Amino acid sequence: MVQSVPPPAEAPKAATNRIGLTQTDYKGSPSTLCDGCGHDAISSQIIRAFFELGISPSNIAKLSGIGCSSKTPAYFLNRAHGINTVHGRMPSVATGAGLANANLHLIGVSGDGDTASIGLGQFCHLLRRNLSMIYIVENNGVYGLTKGQFSATADYGSKLKTGVINELPAIDLCGLAIEMGCGFVARSFAGDPKQVIALLKAAASYKGTAFLDIISPCVTFNNHEGSTKSYKYAKEMDIPLHELGYIPFFEQITVDYEPGTVQEVELHDGSHLRLKKLHQDYDPTDKLLAINTIQKAAIENQFLTGLLYIDEKK
Repeated sequence: MVQSVPPPAEAPKAATNRIGLTQTDYKGSPSTLCDGCGHDAISSQIIRAFFELGISPSNIAKLSGIGCSSKTPAYFLNRAHGINTVHGRMPSVATGAGLANANLHLIGVSGDGDTASIGLGQFCHLLRRNLSMIYIVENNGVYGLTKGQFSATADYGSKLKTGVINELPAIDLCGLAIEMGCGFVARSFAGDPKQVIALLKAAASYKGTAFLDIISPCVTFNNHEGSTKSYKYAKEMDIPLHELGYIPFFEQITVDYEPGTVQEVELHDGSHLRLKKLHQDYDPTDKLLAINTIQKAAIENQFLTGLLYIDEKK
């Protein structure tokens, strides 16, 4: 008796986005950063955000300077254009790329040293020019490539693993960005992927400089008791201003909500950012309120996350 053997089952096909690409098409090389580094979590959300938005990697230019954070463009969007610049000079090169090809989606990844120290002047002038790009600072408060000294964003009174106390005031990059005229300013935490991805998607739809300051703990030098940029501190002290939802222009908006509980922001391409208010009645379109809220949070050692400010007309 001959027994028929069923054909082998076909492997399930990978899901594709609206332009026919899989999420694998948006990945990069394997990371060489320390296990558990917050930067890798951010890279994962960049991959997911651009995949779900259906933006072709070939239409993206990723740029960086020097530092642990500036290595990360190698770990996402292999098919995109990539430019690794000298320390602190990424904004100038990004400006040139944007002028050469205005159709490119620009995403710059920097660190607190690359932006708040050697690159501070270039960062300020980029904000003044309002170049259409996403600018991410992966902020861990230390110089991870040079053995963990305090960076310019380290909070006053925070402590190194060696016991050294920071005696200098921190540069708050979000407050500075608003002062310099940036029209999209947000702060988040690498350990909150839901918030990070909503902000990334909205930033990709904003026609101007969209600045994201993402607290990204350094597991080697700044993840201990006394650090204000550790996983433990961020999780315990995180106070979200709102829950964020993003509806791209190609999806119909059908969700109902009660008046007064949700604020919707329409972005330039017709996409919508839905902000559900949580612990306070916060209006991210009020510039003075945003500046005062950031300063008050710094005095009270609060860690506020979410969309801090947006200028819908800029």
